[in-house]
Order: sequence, then C-alpha cells, then structure tokens
Amino acid sequence: MTDASPYADWVGRVVEAEDSVPAQSARALAAALDMDAAARAQAEIAADGRLPPLWHWLAFLPEAPMSALAPDGREGLAAPLPPAAHGRRVLAGGRLRLHGELLIGETLHRRSEIVAVAANAGPERNGILVSVAHEISTSRGLAVSETQDILLLPRPGRFAAIAVAPPADAAWSEALDLDAVRLFRFSAATFDAQRIHYDLAHARDAGYAGVVAQGRLQAILVLEAARLRRGGAWPAAFYFRGLRPLVAGGPARIVATPAPAGAEDVCTLDAEGAVCLQSRITWEV
Repeated sequence: MTDASPYADWVGRVVEAEDSVPAQSARALAAALDMDAAARAQAEIAADGRLPPLWHWLAFLPEAPMSALAPDGREGLAAPLPPAAHGRRVLAGGRLRLHGELLIGETLHRRSEIVAVAANAGPERNGILVSVAHEISTSRGLAVSETQDILLLPRPGRFAAIAVAPPADAAWSEALDLDAVRLFRFSAATFDAQRIHYDLAHARDAGYAGVVAQGRLQAILVLEAARLRRGGAWPAAFYFRGLRPLVAGGPARIVATPAPAGAEDVCTLDAEGAVCLQSRITWEV
C-alpha cells in the first residue's frame, strides 16, 4: 500500500507568480475552438477584452527547458514537490469559483498552495492524489479560486477508466469535433508538451488507440457550448472530473442533463457512449 507519510511535507508549500494572457494567446485558443472573426469580436477576444471563463489556463504556462522534461513531455507541478516514484501525472479534476473578471493583457497574480495529499488514490488505488489550490488576483482583487486534483501514477501503465453510465434524459446534445489537429493547436496554445495529445506513436505505445483529448480542452468546450445556449451567460462556479480518456478521431458528443436549480450537468461522451469528462456548471450562487 502507498504510504502518504513520506509526502506529508508537501502540504502547505506555496509558490507565487505573476503573468498575463496576451491577445495573441487568446486568439490562438479562439482559433483552436473554431471561433471566426465575428465570434471573436462578440466574445471580446482583443487587448483589454474580458477573458472568457477558464481561459486563464493560457497564463502561467510551463517554462521548463527541454532537459527538464519527463520522457512523456511533462514537467513538474506548479507547487514544488520532492522526488517521488510516481512518474506519471493526470489532471483528475478541478473546482473553480469565478469571483470577478480578468482582462486580456492585464497582470495576473497567482498564489498556489498544496492543500492535501491522499494515498491509495485512483481507480486502481495505486496513485497519490495531490490537491493544489490556486488563487488568481488582479489589482481589483480576487478573480478566480481554483483547486486542481493531480493524480500521480507509477510507470509503466495508463490511467484506468472509471465506468459511468451515459445520461438517459439529455436536455440537449451536440456533436463534438475532436481531431489530432485541434488537440495539437490546443497543446500549442497552452504549451502542453504531454505527448499523448499529439504524438500518435507515443500514445499507442502508452496503450491508447490514438491521441487523447486534453481534459482542459474538454472542459472549455463543454462550458463554451453551454454558455452559447444561454446567450453567453457567465458561470459562478465550475466543477469537472475526468473519468476516462477520450481518444480523438471518433464520434464524440457533449450532453447536458437536468441538475438542481441554477446549475447544469454537462459531460463528454466517446464513440462508445461512455462518459469521459463530467462537469457541473453553476449559473447562480
């Protein structure tokens, strides 16, 4: 069994940084989302425009030199971690509260703290779950509170799927276009070098049928689809959880189901109809 005690000193470690989301980065993500000029103008994708929700992921990008990357293209977490035998990293999920607006090009301050470590985590109980809390602020105050759950897994192997039945009472549904080019463009926009997202040979060697869609890309697409149906409404909170890898190239869908008042459950389905990413969007506080 995994013993969490060697990692107890992870909790409470803090890193702070400043960065911004330049207009070019926002335009690159808009292109990956297939937004044309009219859609970009409506969404204010320009200098000093309002940054859409979740697009703060374009800031604080990886900076490790090539020599510091792991064989799969990953670098370390935002907060410092001591060496561990668990060499693979998966973004298992996250919880966000949106307190205020972020503007394209403005200075952002991020405080990142490791708030919890859990042993025997993951579908096969062989991982370590590290929860990192981020607070992103501007000169106007706190804008985003986000906790990311990072699952550290041993090598070799891959992330085991969690089986969840597809929704039976969809409120709305739409096709989800995920191909290798879109995944590559999203990796480029976020400077994510994880090879399973763009290197087909590596993805197959890792046990996948093809390149795997990023969890953050799925989260953004889910939220943008829901916002579009609400006339560009702004969420108060967003929760997401990755259940199984979504391999690009096959038929995929976004499906929404009824949820408590003021909220909406939206997920992605793969070609087999299995749930890959679960989310809950809270529209009202």
